[in-house]
Amino acid sequence: MQGGERVSNSRKDPFDQIQQQANVNPDQIYKVAESVKNADFSDETTVRALVQRLAKIAGKPISKAKEDKIVQSITENNMPIDMQSLNQLFKK
Repeated sequence: MQGGERVSNSRKDPFDQIQQQANVNPDQIYKVAESVKNADFSDETTVRALVQRLAKIAGKPISKAKEDKIVQSITENNMPIDMQSLNQLFKK
């Protein structure tokens, strides 16, 4: 995948859902994903910057407590693997 190319229809459906629910452009998500492809997710600074960037893209303020919880979950490798669980983490 290069320069914001879209994936096949079956793969872009989750991105369409994200765009509808969070009003986030899928191309922005691809850019973020590309930028962290080789990131060290055990590094708190890296993860915190990513969480802040995603919150900014989504236009959603994130409290310090919620940011801390998300960062801790990611750095400790305790991230949920399904969308429903991930969504619940962000709602807490």
